[in-house]
Amino acid sequence: MIKGIQDFKTVFFIGVAGVGMSAIAQYLAGIGKQVSGSDRFFKPDVENDTRDKLVAAGVQCFLQDGSGINEHTNLIVVSTAIEETVLEVQKARQMNIPIIKRSELLALIGDSKKTIAVAGTSGKSTTSAMLFDILEYAGMEPSIISGAGLVSIIEEGKIGNAKVGQGDWLVIEADESDGSIVQYHPEIGLLLNVDKDHQEIDELIQLFTTFKKNTKGKFIVNRSNIYSKELSVDQAQDFSVDASPITGYVATDFQQQGFTIKFHVKDSPFTIHTVGKHNMENALAAIAVANQLGVDLSTCAKALEQYKGIYRRHQVIGNKHGVWLIDDYAHNPVKCAASIAACQQVAPKVIAWFQPHGYGPTRFLKNDFIREIAAALRPEDEIWMSEIFYAGGTATKDISAEELTDGIRALGKKAFFVANRSDFITAVKPHLSENSVLLLMGARDPGLEQFGNEIWMQL
Repeated sequence: MIKGIQDFKTVFFIGVAGVGMSAIAQYLAGIGKQVSGSDRFFKPDVENDTRDKLVAAGVQCFLQDGSGINEHTNLIVVSTAIEETVLEVQKARQMNIPIIKRSELLALIGDSKKTIAVAGTSGKSTTSAMLFDILEYAGMEPSIISGAGLVSIIEEGKIGNAKVGQGDWLVIEADESDGSIVQYHPEIGLLLNVDKDHQEIDELIQLFTTFKKNTKGKFIVNRSNIYSKELSVDQAQDFSVDASPITGYVATDFQQQGFTIKFHVKDSPFTIHTVGKHNMENALAAIAVANQLGVDLSTCAKALEQYKGIYRRHQVIGNKHGVWLIDDYAHNPVKCAASIAACQQVAPKVIAWFQPHGYGPTRFLKNDFIREIAAALRPEDEIWMSEIFYAGGTATKDISAEELTDGIRALGKKAFFVANRSDFITAVKPHLSENSVLLLMGARDPGLEQFGNEIWMQL
């Protein structure tokens, strides 16, 4: 029975290349565990950057053929995407090796540290990265297990989604999409927002309410969000924007100039090299937590001025022929709308491309996608979509991304559908002009990074 991280020494990850799995694998290797794993993307004699970086971090990598599991393996870890039919799961069952989900293991790791769990339907990775950077700049030597690569860690030659520090604090993301958020018992719980995403609002409120009850110490919420503010415990430690600065942490005087935002918190000026008012909210959340831990606002500001961003979160690929190419992880209605709005401050015309993922989620959010994206588009802006990304499984393919573009166009906005994304750049080129932004949005598809590189080459 695995009740804590002290109960195993040798652990094997099935699907270790996934962003959530690789982060935990690296963290465990960093604290001295014997870590190995396999992935369906590992092929014989085929280069794989993730595999190389995992090996460099002390994670032994195997093909997904069962060869990495042996009598010395104490624990098997799977993600929600790994089904019982996978050969390695069957082998582990036959050998009576305990199998737990990634989120269960993250909860055990969280219990071993003073943990800050960042929750909400949007902004978890960015806020976690900002908070980690502040605490690290302040000399607190934090650890992080993230859902995205921090550029500052990537520049060290690593995947970027995990780092082991010598301090007491660990920053993690608490995911509501699979319900696993209820497993965490953090020292500090942070709730950024509640918007319709994988579940209806009332279901999300139930999950976040349990998260609040499970938080052992401070629980800090965004009172700017109509739903998250309902879970407020102490307004003096909460954060908000566009509110009276009587209590809590309030951001004011927001400005965006190109790829830089500026604002004030309690008369302290902040400058961050990123875009969007939503990133001011993310930064304010990180500031509120850090300040509660004793980091003064001046130190927070100095740390965030050096913030380098995270992988595929408004990542600027470059400018070619007057067109800024930006790659973003936005994948739900609110995130897509916020991403488009942030880019509108960069250039007078934004052309956004979006690839929805999952037939069930797209069906569930269809009307929300249409409403939110249409509302965000200016008359000169455009939205393009390619067909829904299908990751496999038993999904019912009864919806197309074309239904979203049809709905947006019916609301009087410019919307186009190009089923095969390989045809996108040829189709969109006549619509591009100097001083414009080409924004790529999408998640979960491991080929999106390569797609962004291909667009850049052909731009």
